[in-house]
Amino acid sequence: MNSFPATSRMQKISVLLFLAWVCFLFYAGIALFTSGFLLTRLELTNHSSCQEPPGPGSLPWGSQGKPGACWMASRFSRLVLVLIDALRFDFAHPQRSHGPGEPPVSLPFLGKLDSLQRILEIQPHHARLYQSKADPPTTTMQRLKALTTGSLPTFIDAGSNFASYAIVEDNLIKQLASAGRRVVFMGDDTWKDLFPGAFSQAFFFPSFNVRDLHTVDNGILEHLYPTMDSGKWDMLIAHFLGVDHCGHKYGPHHPEMAKKLSQMDQVIQGLVERLENDTLLVVIGDHGMTMTGDHGGDSELEISAALFLYSPKALFPGAPPEEPEIVPQISLVPTLALLLGLPIPFGNIGEVMAELFSEVEDAQPHSSALAQASALHLNAQQVSRFLHAYSAASQDLQIMELHRLQNLFSNASADYQRLLQSPQGAEAALQTVITELQQFLRGVRAMCIQSWARFSLGRMAGGAALMAAACFLCLLVSQWATSPGFCFHPFLLIPMACGLAGTIVCAGLLTTTGLRLDPVVLGAMAAVGSLLPFLWKAWAGWGSKRPLEALLPIPGPVLLFLLIRFAAFFSDSFVVAEARATPFLLGSLILLLIAQLHWEGKLLPPKLLTMPRLCFPASTGPPRHSGTYALGLGVGLLLCIRLAGLFHRCPEETPACRSSPWLSPLASMVGSRAKNLWYGACVGALVALLAVVRLWLRRYSNLKSPEPSVLFVRWGLPLMVLGTAAYWALASGADEAPPRLRALVAGASVVLPRAVAVLAASGLMLLLWRPVTVLVKATTGAPRTRTVLTPFSGPPTSQADLDYVVPQIYRHMQEEFRGRLERTRSRGPLTVAAYQLGSVYSAAMVTALTLLAFPLLLLHAERVSLVFLLLFLQSFLLLHLLAAGIPITTPGKYVSQPLFLQGQ
Repeated sequence: MNSFPATSRMQKISVLLFLAWVCFLFYAGIALFTSGFLLTRLELTNHSSCQEPPGPGSLPWGSQGKPGACWMASRFSRLVLVLIDALRFDFAHPQRSHGPGEPPVSLPFLGKLDSLQRILEIQPHHARLYQSKADPPTTTMQRLKALTTGSLPTFIDAGSNFASYAIVEDNLIKQLASAGRRVVFMGDDTWKDLFPGAFSQAFFFPSFNVRDLHTVDNGILEHLYPTMDSGKWDMLIAHFLGVDHCGHKYGPHHPEMAKKLSQMDQVIQGLVERLENDTLLVVIGDHGMTMTGDHGGDSELEISAALFLYSPKALFPGAPPEEPEIVPQISLVPTLALLLGLPIPFGNIGEVMAELFSEVEDAQPHSSALAQASALHLNAQQVSRFLHAYSAASQDLQIMELHRLQNLFSNASADYQRLLQSPQGAEAALQTVITELQQFLRGVRAMCIQSWARFSLGRMAGGAALMAAACFLCLLVSQWATSPGFCFHPFLLIPMACGLAGTIVCAGLLTTTGLRLDPVVLGAMAAVGSLLPFLWKAWAGWGSKRPLEALLPIPGPVLLFLLIRFAAFFSDSFVVAEARATPFLLGSLILLLIAQLHWEGKLLPPKLLTMPRLCFPASTGPPRHSGTYALGLGVGLLLCIRLAGLFHRCPEETPACRSSPWLSPLASMVGSRAKNLWYGACVGALVALLAVVRLWLRRYSNLKSPEPSVLFVRWGLPLMVLGTAAYWALASGADEAPPRLRALVAGASVVLPRAVAVLAASGLMLLLWRPVTVLVKATTGAPRTRTVLTPFSGPPTSQADLDYVVPQIYRHMQEEFRGRLERTRSRGPLTVAAYQLGSVYSAAMVTALTLLAFPLLLLHAERVSLVFLLLFLQSFLLLHLLAAGIPITTPGKYVSQPLFLQGQ
């Protein structure tokens, strides 16, 4: 009598242990993959100081005995750093906006920073414009780290853009604070997390709201000129965000971008008028932006930023070139450090901009070349010291290339020391030394880029194989669990035991032989050990006619298409032609599904052909729907796929591709008529989505239950549609609101999406509380209605228990009304109906997906609502197409009509 509960408990334990083992395999695969993909570099905490020169030898030429001299005599005592977020190079240099031989393109941002060009023409020896090349990832936090430390961020740092942390490496801000310089900051509050307590005065403004174009910039302008006129600063940093936020909200080709650039042009003019002779002005963009206003990748528009330098006193010996010079962005760090009389940060690998160290007053070529060689030699000594410290702490760098570069530096340093002993009459030798030092610095940067961005292909392949093995294991168990006589208890524990045994044996062998425990090998043994029982069963059944049918009961053509689809992800051409390849593969799968249903005889009874085709099994039941019905569903699916192809965003690595203009937000549109039409279409898509979901639920009697989750579908979803539509209206027309209502509009723009998210979370909680509800009605004269909740009662013990909800409800109806059948026999027949049996699972999934769709819609542009509508339509059509292939007489399957019990 007590054996059944014990068996049930053992089955539950087996299922839980098996799921825990699958989760372990899956997450171990993820960890293994990410360890080979998300590479990090070691951050050294060493610091440079004036008391410790970067290398042996005397101080550079011209630095002895001068005030403010550290490694090199300072040329400026003050610095104004204006960081215009996302200041793309062609914003400041419009001549590059069209190619040679092409007519100029009329773009709103062209010529808006004309003060830079005017200064370059009027004062050519006082200013320079450079094209600054940023290293990917082009996100703000990584760029700020590079602009202050001179190091290279790795790919894993991109994920911490919204969770900034204090910089532990040596940097310019820390060097200024150590030297007693007063650093005043105003702008993006990201600096507060990167440099806590480093500023003598700071005005931080929130930066995360990319739809806000003016709060940060207006806050800076409120304090910029009064702070500058007060003179209580040595370095003034102003980080403007309006251009970046305008790109995210409108794109670079919107008239609002012209307004923001014109505002920045006025800021630069005002600063130039207030500068003194001992002050250097630096205007720089941390990164660029794409044609859609985004950034973060490594496309040409994203890594190309503007860099403008200006000083009231002459800074450059010659006139600027026709085409601005291209410099790495991290070159600014050692340049500013030496110009301000500071030590170069310890971890810098940038190259000084030698042009800024020329002797303008002397104007002798030998003096200028010697000054440039001195700056480069200091820079090379610092980089060589960093390489020595880094290679001693980590093994990331390439040994052979490291030795070659160190030999190159030793030869260049020896030549430089010889030139210092006889500085006259050696102009050719000076140019040779300058070239050798530049080769060393550029070689170090190339080596570091290759080493810190080099993926571990073995770990990535091992992690992907481990995750694939976990998925394959779940597929095999789910297929075999439906077979008669399947026993959960011993069978589910066998793969786990084999995997654990293989891992332990492999770890023991590696330990005893003195080899390193490689996680790739251990993961491979765990995966192979888990799959070994299934592979053995397939090998044992190889002599039969269809040895793989029991192991993988999937039709051959379907498996072939799945393999082709999987292999396409590993093709470079698929990345380029993804917009065309994906709809083709999806359409092919749909046509194959329709053909399979027809050849199995589940749509039309076979007339002339009695043999199954394409290895599809023969039909086991009469057809359920007509062929016209299935063809209509297939045509609808193909039409939805074709329409979804109109909403395509191109990857940045495919420049020949053009993204759909319909993916940009409504706020980026010019013209109220077109904006209103699109807004109506977006709201119509929301209403249509709500209508489709409710009609589908009503058809299968899912709206009859009085449960809280069903009531939420009735009343909560319309409120979410209304809130989303109102938020879109405010977001698309916030700039056109009257001034007296802008505060109200800004508050509603924050409250409405939060309210929609709270409603979605509430609906999901109700759905988790009562996920499966079935309505039962009994009628004899007066109707009686109640809702039956059927919780999960453990793993199924037979084929009939696989669809556990419907048998439980049927037994519950029998027990609930057996007595009433006897009592009401004299009053006529009693009818008991149970609704929602056919959609008892799918209704909960459809409701959950609908609730999740609204928060996702708020995170995307408004016109993506049309894509969500198409996605739901495809889901409904595909569900009906798959249901069309289920014969009526298939055991264990239940139709979606109400279930009736009648008694006399």
